[in-house]
Amino acid sequence: MEGTHRVVSGGGRRIHLVERGAGPLVLLVHGFPESWYSWRHQLPALAAAGYRAVAVDVRGYGRSAGPADPDAYRMAELVEDNAFVVRALGEETAVVVGHDWGSVIAANSALLRPDVFRAVGLLSVPYAPRGGPRPSDVFAGMGGEEFYVSYFQEAGRAEAEIEPDVRGWLAGFYAAFSGDTMPAPGAPDPQFVGGGGTLRERFPAGRLPGWLGERDLDVYAGEFERTGLTGALNRYRNMDRDWEDLAAYDGAAIPQPSLFAGGGLDASTTWLADAVAAYPVTLPGLVSSHLLDGCGHWIQQERPDEVNQLLVGWLDALPAV
Repeated sequence: MEGTHRVVSGGGRRIHLVERGAGPLVLLVHGFPESWYSWRHQLPALAAAGYRAVAVDVRGYGRSAGPADPDAYRMAELVEDNAFVVRALGEETAVVVGHDWGSVIAANSALLRPDVFRAVGLLSVPYAPRGGPRPSDVFAGMGGEEFYVSYFQEAGRAEAEIEPDVRGWLAGFYAAFSGDTMPAPGAPDPQFVGGGGTLRERFPAGRLPGWLGERDLDVYAGEFERTGLTGALNRYRNMDRDWEDLAAYDGAAIPQPSLFAGGGLDASTTWLADAVAAYPVTLPGLVSSHLLDGCGHWIQQERPDEVNQLLVGWLDALPAV
């Protein structure tokens, strides 16, 4: 059993979470296109180590609220969702750990609410402070093909590709960025769309990654078949709004104790190598940074034992609450 399912609500917020264990609170925040289930291996490990591990469905996913207004998915709202969960659970502070978009949400939670989030763990996507040109301008200038972030911007466009076969699309997406199934070097990049094409055309077919069983895929697909993908995609559709909202934090460092772990084969890590190199300035509280050889993007599912050891070791070394 992964843990106890519950919903916390109030002030217009409704957030589904799964909780296991007792002790200092560790809030786990997933990325795209996932759910609380991405942390199924971490929940029991953290609980066994003496922590109260809580994995949420991010706004727009799973059993959490999915507002119709795209503006409701801006970063400031997601940060306040995390702070709300901490309060709703009767705690004053927590450690926040995120993966993929959850890493970005976790970093901004620590940045905007240091009164609540006393330490931050980042998986797969490095912390890169707000700055530079407007994100849509950056992604529009990435070459002759269309970057997936730009492809996701138009409401309904990606949904039309994904929703007729959610299970098949998810299987291909997970495989495309897993260390054991990603396309070989030199193959067309699955993060880009050719003229008039789709992302799925470049996904590996016919093989699931080693970390993803049929039952696991059923869990992910079942939730998105029920909710659709718009809530999840609205996170991408707020990147320019976030850039405007966070102008006061341009170049801001996160001083709390932090951890970073990424996959050695993950484009999110390699493309943002400069962000990792800048950690002495941007994450002055960094305790440890790790690259797992041969690992792709889904780090806590591809290498659960290694990630659990890194998290527990880091958590155990944090100042007592």
